[in-house]
Formats: sequence, C-alpha cells, structure tokens
Amino acid sequence: MKVGLFIDTWYPMVDGVIKVVDNYARRLVNYCDVVVFCPETRGYKKEDDEKLPYKVLRCHSLPLLNYDYDIPTPALDPLFEAQLIKSGIDMVHIHSPFAVGLAGVLYAKLHRLPVVATLHSQYKQDFEKPLKIKPALDVAMRAIMRVFNACDECWAVNSGIKELYQTDYGLTAPCKVRLNATDHKPVEDPAEAARIVNETYGVPADATVFLFVGRIDFIKNIDFTVRSLARAKELGLRNFRMLFAGKGHDEDRLAALVQELGLTEEVIMCGLTQKDMLQNLYSRAKLFLFPSLYDANSLVQIEAACQGTPTVFLEGARTAATVTPGVNAYVSAPGEENFARLLLDIMARPDEYARISAAARKDLYLNWDDVVREVYADYCKL
Repeated sequence: MKVGLFIDTWYPMVDGVIKVVDNYARRLVNYCDVVVFCPETRGYKKEDDEKLPYKVLRCHSLPLLNYDYDIPTPALDPLFEAQLIKSGIDMVHIHSPFAVGLAGVLYAKLHRLPVVATLHSQYKQDFEKPLKIKPALDVAMRAIMRVFNACDECWAVNSGIKELYQTDYGLTAPCKVRLNATDHKPVEDPAEAARIVNETYGVPADATVFLFVGRIDFIKNIDFTVRSLARAKELGLRNFRMLFAGKGHDEDRLAALVQELGLTEEVIMCGLTQKDMLQNLYSRAKLFLFPSLYDANSLVQIEAACQGTPTVFLEGARTAATVTPGVNAYVSAPGEENFARLLLDIMARPDEYARISAAARKDLYLNWDDVVREVYADYCKL
C-alpha cells in the first residue's frame, strides 16, 4: 500500500498538526510506502526534506502577510499536479481541508480511492477573526465542511471535537474518535532534568515551575495565564517561575504585558527548544498551564502527562475532553480570579497533587507506536 498524507503547512514551520503528520509518517514507513503532500514554506530547504525517512512532495505557495502561515497553491503548480498523478497512492489521508487537502480529496474521488480526514481544529474560531461578517463566515464553513463530508471517514481527536463537528459544523460523514499521542518518553533522572533546566534558564532550585509549550499567540489565551499569575502573586503565590517555550507573532505583546504586570523576574521566555530539553522542561514543571479555548486536542498536554505533569485547563475547553477533572488533570472555572485561586489551592494540597500527577501519566500518556498500528489497520479495512 502507498499512503498519501496531505497537509496545508509543513516544516520548518512547527505546530501540532505538523507533528502529528510527521509522527504518522515516521511509523507508517514500517508498514507501507508514505508520501507527504504539502506546500513550500518560508525557509524550507530541499535537503532537509531528503533527510526524512519518507518522501515529501511540495507545491508552490504564497506568503501571507502578518501571519506565520503561507497560502498553498497546488492548482497553480503543474509540476506538483504531475507528481501527484504519478505518485500511485492507494489511500488518501487529509489533515486540513484547504488547498492541499482539497487536492487530496479530488484525487481520491477521481481515482476512486478511500479518503480519511482527521479533524484537528476548531475552524470557526480560525475564521471568526479575519471574517467578521457572518455571511462570509458561513460561506467559509460550508466550503470546508463540503471537503470533510466528501470523505469516507473522519477521525476526531477527541469526543468533544466529534460532538462539535456533528452538532455545530454539520458533519455528515462517518466519524469516530482517534486520539493523539506523543513520541516523548519519561525522563530517566528527574533530578538531573531539573538541574539542566535550572542552569539553562536561571531557575532557582527551590522555585515552583509552571510551563507553557507552543505557539506564542494570544489566541491560545497565554495573556490570560500571565494575568492570572499576577493575581495569584497578589494573593500570596511566592517563589515561582513561568516558562514559555515556543515562538510566535505575539512575543512582543507578551513581553510588554509581563513588564506591565511586574512579572519580569518570574516569567522566562525559552524560545524554541529541542525534544530532549522539552522533556526536561515538562519534568521540571509542577503544572502545565493551558487555558486555551482554541485548541482541539493539543499534543503538549500529552507530552506533559508523559512526565507526570498535570495540566490546568479552563472550563469549556474542547481540548480537555480526554481528561477527568480532579482525577488526572485540573479544570478551572472561567475567570482569572478562579484560575489564580485554583493554583494556590493546588499548592496547598500536596497529597492530592501527587495522586493526580500519577494518574496523569497512567491515564493520558499515549504512544504513537500504538496509535499508528491502529491507523494502519483502519487503512487496510478501508
């Protein structure tokens, strides 16, 4: 079997969907041939693609001003179209419903191939900011749902996203839940991991560490995190550090907010980090703060669980659909005051924290090897 994975962005850009597709592809090569169809993105190097254990075919794209992402243009790239036709793929799996994903669906329909779509995102939230007029938003949503409804099967990343698509977005294609996973492993020596983080980022050995990993974008509610920590500090939270690992277009806004709230000593910007350091960061952190109402099912919460680091979510977050509040994670009521008081409450209950930490690793840590084995079995059935 030859499988085509279609995605509308790719390395050197890094986000959760790219990491999912990369982890799929790296493991699927043990079962079948794999081709990733994606756009040319800013800063990419062909030699980097050639180092990957699977084939990558890129189409032309146009830069999108003021955004990290580019606009793929496969329909304007005859070489890409020719390579797609010659690829000989037997199975199409799209991970986005835009130009490249649509090309995959059209190819599957033309050649009578099975096509699967993974529902990674809450697209209405993506569209609401640029498309402020409701009729325009409705047109955009109908367009992407035509793509998903043309698929033989859709895979939602959790039960909350499945419900959203079926009740709010108008999904009619068959749908089931297929959870995300991680390729992280528990660190062998947590004390050494803590020492490395402390030395690298100037963290006091006795400080409580909170962590965020991901795109530095206010759409993920990281400004809420900083304001909540400022309130927690007013309420008595002492000797803590908040580490942000990642890059994004809101770095300057975040830095300005940190300075405004008087948290320059407590907040540390780590930038992009390699996998080994990320595992150390998760291990060093007491809590992973993730009040995002935007994410569907982020890999970072699974990476944190791998190290026994519980996540603090906000009530109503779709990405919290896989957790049980008070058992393997924490869920705060809305509002910065509630979030701040929950942090203080967690600090005051070490025995409860130890139980939830252990349950986070036991219940929520899922390995990609097991997931992709099931993915391949589903491909074969289709």
